[in-house]
Amino acid sequence: MTAPSALPPDAPPADVPSGLGSRLARGFLLGLSGFFLIFLFPFFIRVVAEYERGVIFRLGRLQGAKGPGMFILLPMADRMVKVDLRTVTHDVPGQEAITRDNVTVKVNAVIYFRIVDANMAVVRVTDWLRATSQIAQTTLRSVLGQSELDELLGERERINERLQSIIDEQTEPWGVKVSVVEVKDVELPATMQRAMARQAEAERERRAKVIAADGEFQASERLRDAAAVMATEPITLQLRYLQTLAEIATEKNSTIVFPIPIDLIEMFLGRGNG
Repeated sequence: MTAPSALPPDAPPADVPSGLGSRLARGFLLGLSGFFLIFLFPFFIRVVAEYERGVIFRLGRLQGAKGPGMFILLPMADRMVKVDLRTVTHDVPGQEAITRDNVTVKVNAVIYFRIVDANMAVVRVTDWLRATSQIAQTTLRSVLGQSELDELLGERERINERLQSIIDEQTEPWGVKVSVVEVKDVELPATMQRAMARQAEAERERRAKVIAADGEFQASERLRDAAAVMATEPITLQLRYLQTLAEIATEKNSTIVFPIPIDLIEMFLGRGNG
């Protein structure tokens, strides 16, 4: 008997077809799989910017925040929620409130806040932006109701610090940090504006009268001192008289009054009596 011929090492098994059709089928399957990989590649890759974080959920369970940079998600298993970490500037709509001294005011403010914990901002609150805005509105009305009008107008800094402290304490469980709260404008009723204008006018008049009375008092003291000097030195009266004539001459008046000393008149009266 003749021994069977040895097969080459790279020959396919006897049960595997090695014809042209099989090679075409394998090529088609490889091309189809490559096409699907290229098509699904954007769904696997995620890119997160420097100011963002991606919160990953795998089959509904929290995996944590990733980023910045590029990472791969498992298809059909992972879901990502992007969170912006930049500071948000939000205008609080005008709120009408009654102050502690029963004055109706309308106040609007601006609030600056940002996310410090992306996981809590996604898991613990549905819409952190809207929730923070509502907290700011209710807190603004509450603080206005506990403050007087003079305190609201004159101690704005303390009101801002109080608002920031209260809002930040309430948003801390959501991973939101409130940095600044500023009261922008305070609108008063027209009657209150007129009353404040009258009050300011009366205060100005009072100050003007006090200043004028103080000036008169100081002038009287100086006149008293001058009279004491003139009493000790009679020649000063004559010098003052000449100074007054010089002042009258500079004003180009046509009438000049020469006062006659009483001593001279008494001298003539004495001679008449003699």
